[in-house]
Order: sequence, then C-alpha cells, then structure tokens
Amino acid sequence: MRRLLLVTTLFASLAQAAEPIAIDVHRDANCGCCTSWIKHLEANGFAVTDHVESDMASVKQRLGVPHRLGSCHTGVIDGKFVEGHVPAADILRLRAQPDLIGAAVPGMPVGSPGMEMGDRQDAYQVIGLDKDGGEQVLADYPAD
Repeated sequence: MRRLLLVTTLFASLAQAAEPIAIDVHRDANCGCCTSWIKHLEANGFAVTDHVESDMASVKQRLGVPHRLGSCHTGVIDGKFVEGHVPAADILRLRAQPDLIGAAVPGMPVGSPGMEMGDRQDAYQVIGLDKDGGEQVLADYPAD
C-alpha cells in the first residue's frame, strides 16, 4: 500500500511539473525577435497568449514599466510585468519574489533569448522592480 502511495505521489508530481505556466505577451506585429522570445518561453514550459498591439507605449504605461527599463515586448504573469528578453528561468525567479512587481532586460542585448546571433553574447542584467521603484539585479549575464 505504501509503495502504491509513493508511485501515485510521484506521478502526480510529474503531471503537475509538466503543467504549462500561463503568460500573456504583448508585442508589435512587425517585431521578429518578439516571436523568437515567445518560442523560447514555449520551449521552457510556458503557455503563451500572444497579443499583437498597435500602441506598445500605452501597454507599458498601463502595466507600470518604467521607460528606463524598456524593450520591445512586454509579458504579464501573475499580475507582474516581464519586459524584454528575460530568460525563462528568471521569470520563474520573479514569480517566487512577492515583493517584486516586474522584471526587465532593458534594450535588446545580443545573445539574450530571442536575440541570438551565433555565439555572440553581450553582457546584460535582469532587473527586478519593487512597488516603491527600487531595483535589484536578479541575474547577471556576462559577455562572451
């Protein structure tokens, strides 16, 4: 009986781990790197709802994305913004920090998810933002 309970628990855990994580992505129709970032998310267990927008500036303003942290697309997960080419692992890190309202990779650094160009990688950081406007580095990616 105990073995059956352990096996059942294991399978339930595996099924739960495979459950996709819902995220909304707002993007401009003419941006190719945005669709590449979406593919990165989907390859890492996210279920993406893609919203093509005509006015990304108003989307960012509505979601509270500071201009200094801006990039080309904006995701929303658990009520938090995900600005730019944030790696999937760092989105999970954002979700685990209740004090943060969002995370961003400012600009469009080469080598970040969706901005791959061969082996080239620019240095970039993933910046977390709290409700008071305070910033903290969630991840630091060095240049190659």
